[in-house]
Amino acid sequence: MKVGVIGSGGREHALCLSLKKSNLVEKIYCFPGNAGTNQIAENINIDLDDFEKIKDFIIENNLEFIIVGPEKPLVDGIVDYLRNFNIKIFGPDKIASQLEGSKIFTKKICEKYKIPTAKFGIYTNVNESLRFIENVNFPIVIKADGLAAGKGVYIPENKNQAENAIKEIFDGKHGDAKNLLIEEFLEGEEMSFFIISDGNSFQSFGTAQDHKRVLEGDKGKNTGGMGAYSPSRLENEKLNKKIIDKIIRPTLKALKDHNTSYLGFLYAGLMIINDEPFLIEYNVRMGDPECQTLLPKLKTDFFKIVNACLNKELDKIKIEWSDEKSLCIVLCAKGYPDKYEKDKKINLNNLKLNSNQFLFHAGTQIKNNQIMSNGGRVLNIVSKSNNFLLARNNSLEVIRKIDWDEGFYRRDIGHKVIDE
Repeated sequence: MKVGVIGSGGREHALCLSLKKSNLVEKIYCFPGNAGTNQIAENINIDLDDFEKIKDFIIENNLEFIIVGPEKPLVDGIVDYLRNFNIKIFGPDKIASQLEGSKIFTKKICEKYKIPTAKFGIYTNVNESLRFIENVNFPIVIKADGLAAGKGVYIPENKNQAENAIKEIFDGKHGDAKNLLIEEFLEGEEMSFFIISDGNSFQSFGTAQDHKRVLEGDKGKNTGGMGAYSPSRLENEKLNKKIIDKIIRPTLKALKDHNTSYLGFLYAGLMIINDEPFLIEYNVRMGDPECQTLLPKLKTDFFKIVNACLNKELDKIKIEWSDEKSLCIVLCAKGYPDKYEKDKKINLNNLKLNSNQFLFHAGTQIKNNQIMSNGGRVLNIVSKSNNFLLARNNSLEVIRKIDWDEGFYRRDIGHKVIDE
């Protein structure tokens, strides 16, 4: 069968590789893909905003189904559009995608369905927001309402930082945000919790811990993710049950009450405080780089899982995982997440990986038969092992072999679970 993946990052390379492992998949198309997907799929250079061209290609080439990697096409309604042409597409529809597309939509669901989350207020302009922060206890959390590629969240520790955050959001630094949220700061440990759903039933799809801050020791600016490890050190059966009962099930019920259901991956970003989960945010797709960390541990045929979801038969599939630990380090272009240069040559010709090491391309492209950088997060280096320290050391070893002097990375990914 022929299948397609929409997106161009490390997550999409990981999705393509997982599909390629299935003996039921004869060809993969990636829209638009990167230098890594180019090695295992056919890259198709179509603008992701051009739903009609994507639709025409799918129909002309008889693709069995499409998986949507990034959030923007989902929030923009690509699922609704393609379904109108009886195209099978794995991802939530436009209404369900508001869980990520509008933080205010999600917060109102939390309020109505008593889902544990931080206390919050919604503000529609600069002056209203500035008046509120006159009398708050810092730190607080300020979020742009809308998509911001993982960077529209601020944690100011004083009034001056809060004022700058508010002005940046309303000045359009993170898209055309008309509103912002100001939340209480929750003190705990973060956890990423994933499910996969066919609209009727769902199954857990692993846990991870992302490292958002650009500098070691979890310092500096927020990024799209500097690395991740799986499973989360907080994961246990009792906590998993609390997350499902207090957060996941009420959310899925809320969507039913909005006359829709959830098909695809749902990623709950949580804060765990004294063994109690609080929802920070939802993402309506696999995380990046969490996806690259999770999928190498998947033992069940990924094509069969997705196909079962599209046929409303997820309850007939048993999803099995390796017991190994997995750790991903992101190799970034110097200057990220601020200004950075593209079109820097990367030489991977002599790189050899063992069966427990994986290299996922993110911001790369092919130019004149050379691999060139094409983004801020350039490569994802993943290793599996029986312990996190060895996994990290193995990933660091691969990065040293790559020897790309135009990049930088964090050497302390997984420090909490490794140094505990």
